[in-house]
Amino acid sequence: MSQAENPSPFTLANEAAQAIGSITGVEKHDIALTLGSGWGKAADLLGEVIADIPASEIPGFESSGVPGHSGTLRSIALPGGKHALVIGARTHFYENKGVRAVVHSVRTAAAAGAKTMVLTNGAGGIKDSWKPGTPVLLSDHINLTASSPLEGATFVDLTDLYSPRLRGVAKDIDPSLDEGVYVQFRGPHYETPAEVQMAKSFGGHIVGMSTALEAIAAREAGMEILGLSLITNLAAGISAHPLSHQEVIDAGKEAEPVISALLARIVHAL
Repeated sequence: MSQAENPSPFTLANEAAQAIGSITGVEKHDIALTLGSGWGKAADLLGEVIADIPASEIPGFESSGVPGHSGTLRSIALPGGKHALVIGARTHFYENKGVRAVVHSVRTAAAAGAKTMVLTNGAGGIKDSWKPGTPVLLSDHINLTASSPLEGATFVDLTDLYSPRLRGVAKDIDPSLDEGVYVQFRGPHYETPAEVQMAKSFGGHIVGMSTALEAIAAREAGMEILGLSLITNLAAGISAHPLSHQEVIDAGKEAEPVISALLARIVHAL
């Protein structure tokens, strides 16, 4: 469906939220998490699973077309009484489905009541001190997609987009967590060494193909945002060997037990 045929993405998000509420019986989801490559097992550690829903059953969602993503939406009762909505069906900008599709999950989470949005990804590291398997907090981002989820004269302040308060909570859980600026490229090709050096000259530390557009939509919705990257590989030109998606998947699987447990502890503290 083209954007012209669907003039209100918020109507679709409300329909999706209502469907999730009907299936789960949960009136409000307080926290939402988008689990990128390497982060998926965190969903098993958060709490009691209320429902595990194939994304294709919810309006506006499709099964994930990217290896490493579950393709489901999971409702979880957290130990403290809150409810989390775990999104394993991320649409990437490079899939050419439009920016509305990319941020539909975030807008659905907001419509479902979530005030906190946790965005995770697997990404390339520019700092050579970050070895594969290192989790890094996002302190800011640079959006190189030449697009935005905001439509019309919608002006949104992105100062402190990635919540200093939530980053503080994460550092209380793990003081060793480093921070970095995430640079979103369009993809799906990996960045060239020259593009990585450009990102570095701009002040970037992490390169990837997701998250920034979702974070902007989350800010528009009034959500507080926590971003985390799993460094799955050193970026092109920083790494001594060619890049591959299999490398991303393998690094994610190896790091998954540790970073999933870390993310679960952070969410329980929010």
